[in-house]
Amino acid sequence: MDKVEEFEELRPLLFSIAYRILGSVGEAEDAVQETWLRFDRSTTLPESTKAFLSTAVTRIAIDVLRSARVRREEYVGPWFPEPLLSDPYQDPARTAELADSVSMAALLLLERLSPLERAVFVLREVFGFGFDEIAATVGRSEAACRQLVVRARRHMEAGRPRFTADREERRELATRFFDALEDGDVGGLRELLASDVQLVGDGGGKAPQLARAIVGADKAARLLGAFFPWLSRVDVSWEPREVNGQPGALFRDRDGRVLYIIALDVLDGRIQTIRSVINPDKLAHLGPVGDAWSVDREVRRARGRN
Repeated sequence: MDKVEEFEELRPLLFSIAYRILGSVGEAEDAVQETWLRFDRSTTLPESTKAFLSTAVTRIAIDVLRSARVRREEYVGPWFPEPLLSDPYQDPARTAELADSVSMAALLLLERLSPLERAVFVLREVFGFGFDEIAATVGRSEAACRQLVVRARRHMEAGRPRFTADREERRELATRFFDALEDGDVGGLRELLASDVQLVGDGGGKAPQLARAIVGADKAARLLGAFFPWLSRVDVSWEPREVNGQPGALFRDRDGRVLYIIALDVLDGRIQTIRSVINPDKLAHLGPVGDAWSVDREVRRARGRN
């Protein structure tokens, strides 16, 4: 294979590594593109193209994450990863690790780690790289990398438990949830929510969002049931989609433009967390983005007339 063919064959892996380190589709794509430029400029043939490219994209992602940390500390409201509707990298031997690591909950837990801890954890625990490979990638000894993984694993395990519901169970629960949402069925919604469910939105100050997280099944069901049925009256439609490997939905305005994404965390037969990503900057990779402010005003006018 020539350089282009070799790179394209490994592109899905490179993107998946970068996305898990960065939590941003756009930044991951930029890191992959920079990796290609470095590979293309290289005048020597690497002993292992996979090792060369994985090292390059990891180092680039670590540098980007270090600068991104400052921006995230200044972010308006809760920060969520950019939603990913499909992971381009597939490995039957690591299906569980790949699926678990890309969920919104897992990516938010990864935010607790230092950039170096995050990169080492992703390479080892998600993609199964050997410690010799990781050490060469990040420029640390194997012993130091083992310590980084242990420390990162401890932080991750202290967080949210793994999602144990199978795919069909999650899909069925999500279908019932969105049906009840469309109908404004407060009682039906309440039955599907965990008692301490959290409803949280990421608008980044650029779209209408909740002033604070809504906690509790009754509060969340009432708010959802009071607002969402009005969306259909202003021609907002939704389609079920997997969001970061978990059940969710993509909402569009009457012209088919993306308004926001909703992602659900499901555990023990109940919805534990409902996350909405409304910041238009985080939706641009999904297609043309609509004006959520305008839709919000339409809904308020429609409700005021009734």
